[in-house]
Amino acid sequence: MKTTSLPGFAFATVAFAFAAACGGASSSGTAEAAPAKPANEAPPETKSEGPKVGDKIGQNAAERAAARAEAAKKRAEEQARKDAELAARGVKRIGWEDLMPEGEEERLAQMYQAQMAMLYSGAGIAEGSAADTAVQIGTFNTVKELNGKKIRIPGYTVPFEYGADAQIKEFLLVPYFGACIHAPPPPPNQTVFVMSEKPIKMKDLAQAVWIEGTIHTQTQESELADAAYTITLTAIEEYTY
Repeated sequence: MKTTSLPGFAFATVAFAFAAACGGASSSGTAEAAPAKPANEAPPETKSEGPKVGDKIGQNAAERAAARAEAAKKRAEEQARKDAELAARGVKRIGWEDLMPEGEEERLAQMYQAQMAMLYSGAGIAEGSAADTAVQIGTFNTVKELNGKKIRIPGYTVPFEYGADAQIKEFLLVPYFGACIHAPPPPPNQTVFVMSEKPIKMKDLAQAVWIEGTIHTQTQESELADAAYTITLTAIEEYTY
């Protein structure tokens, strides 16, 4: 709504009349001064962050932060304990970045850039053509020092057989959910071919798992994706977040 300001003289007249009508003048004829703000008055409280998953009712921001820090500390201590147990058995916990040799990330980035340049060159790809497929981009370059080592690594399983009663002895391990099925496969050196002596029943593909076994720099090819590493499985368990 547009407002219009009163001229200075008119505003003063209205203000004086309003003060007189409301008894705003003191017995001495002068206006009563507003009470002074106490010097030690606390500043207004700032709005704290909203609650996070796991926060309890009644906790303030400081208590919630302390609880999260304590939980993180306990997770770190538990992970250190597990790593010590693994080391005692000659097993090393690794991440997916440990499977890539030096300079591989830069090489992979260049390969993705080249693919994007081809896709957007203007030629286009006909739907249903041979080029209209999820291409596996990357190399078979491996970290030779890992060959023959006992390792433990988390990931998602991609079986070659499906079904409620499917018992599998071979599957792929990938770093992200949906790879090779709903999304393009990772590079070969980010794909692991897992072999098990005993059949395994895969209950939930969306459940991440820990894989433990002996890793080899051995190439395996399949219809889903090619792998630059192979693991002989000794143990598998659910990955808890």
